[in-house]
Amino acid sequence: MKYIVGIGGMTNGGKTTLTNSLLRALPNCCAVHQDDFFKPQDQIAVGEDGFKQWDVLESLDMEAMLSTVQAWVSSPRKFARAHGVSVRLDASDTHILILEGFLLYSYKPLVDLYSRRYFLTVPYEECKWRRSTRSYAVPDPPGLFDGHVWPMYQKYKQEMEANGVEVVYLDGMKSREELFHQVLEDIQNSLLNRS
Repeated sequence: MKYIVGIGGMTNGGKTTLTNSLLRALPNCCAVHQDDFFKPQDQIAVGEDGFKQWDVLESLDMEAMLSTVQAWVSSPRKFARAHGVSVRLDASDTHILILEGFLLYSYKPLVDLYSRRYFLTVPYEECKWRRSTRSYAVPDPPGLFDGHVWPMYQKYKQEMEANGVEVVYLDGMKSREELFHQVLEDIQNSLLNRS
């Protein structure tokens, strides 16, 4: 059985932390990180807001991401071995792929591939504080969060909801352990119901 999990949501909401915890806990599990598909900096447009448009779908090579997912779909065992994931033969031939990123549910060719979609949220002030504590390869210029990051998050979340994309909302203010156990239990129950 092939099972694709989306861990989406806002910047600095806890997506990567949750994904890494799930990777350690789930057998035959691989991950694809949307951040690995950013286009080179010189291909990122400057918007009317005066900022490089990092938080828009066009800043990502989504065709390459889709190709990576399709490679997993065609051969999860081969994909796992190629990515250094040991395949457990006792895991009833269940293979899990976690897609992690901030615009997972905005790219139509991927939307219907998910077995389960999660969406992490945190309040504005918490998100802004977390973002200010992070170091990025391309540092945030002053005003980026309020002028671009937060408005783009709101725009894409509203589009996701308007398009009827069903997600399980997760409260990113919960402890890492609580979120991990909630999602792990949900995935395990869903897998049991499919077998």
